[in-house]
Amino acid sequence: MTLTPEQAAEIAALRDLRADTRRPTVPALEAMLYEAIPVLDHGFVRVIDYMGDDAAIVQAARVSYGRGTRRVQEDAGLIRYLMRHRHSTPFEMCEIKYHIKLPIFVARQWIRHRTANVNEYSARYSIMDREFYIPAPEHLAAQAVTNRQGRGDVLEGAEAARVLDLLREDATRNYDHYVDMLNEDEDGNARDPSRQGLARELARMNLTLNAYTQWYWKTDLHNLFHFLSLRADAHAQYEIRVYAEAMLRSTDAWVPLACQAFRDYRLGAVTLSAQMLLVVRRMLAGEAVDQAGSGLNRREWTELMASLGRTG
Repeated sequence: MTLTPEQAAEIAALRDLRADTRRPTVPALEAMLYEAIPVLDHGFVRVIDYMGDDAAIVQAARVSYGRGTRRVQEDAGLIRYLMRHRHSTPFEMCEIKYHIKLPIFVARQWIRHRTANVNEYSARYSIMDREFYIPAPEHLAAQAVTNRQGRGDVLEGAEAARVLDLLREDATRNYDHYVDMLNEDEDGNARDPSRQGLARELARMNLTLNAYTQWYWKTDLHNLFHFLSLRADAHAQYEIRVYAEAMLRSTDAWVPLACQAFRDYRLGAVTLSAQMLLVVRRMLAGEAVDQAGSGLNRREWTELMASLGRTG
């Protein structure tokens, strides 16, 4: 990711600003404010604003007047209890706003999370940048045989080179046609005065899905954790997972106690059905249980064995 001189200057100016406040602030997150965390080849994640901290979660749970009324160990214990028992409302007291630059196809997957406030760059009003996501060779993979929405073996050699050439060629050609249909320069003047350009809202439909868009994305901590539990998971698509991992870094800085509880009870945990729990109890009692006698179907049995670190 490369920032333009204008973007770098804007970020530097924002980071030089200071404001007195009576609100709680988090030094670790303050240090990250406005900085662009690079993601993919042209994308980034930036924290623009936030409200609340770990103490705000505790304060909401206790409905207290003050902050820091208990020891840190007690606050951590309460936060872990809330996370463990899925008491989500106190986490909703914290909010964060991001500026994110991402490929359009990732944005269309991301927008399925309908619990945030979103304002996206308008291609009806502005001209899209000539920037496209081109995967690194190690992320070019064939369709998985057993997973209809996953990847299988990585493409190699001539086939990988051919796919990369096609991606670059299609994105470049379509953007060239987009610019030709607009017939506009950077100042909005006609490139060819002898003809009229197509409206921006129509010309944009020719762009490929790997073109980059941008948006402001604001959400509360409860819904952010839900997003991260799905998108920072190892099974998530790589192109959205790297954004989730970048956001997880900012969450670690912002609410370290809550984020550690999230890692322990959500991101690094598994959920067992009642039938799965019964199988585990039978195993702990010394019974030899196989899939046929477990009451679980093959897929459930495989998932349970994987979570227990067993095979078969």
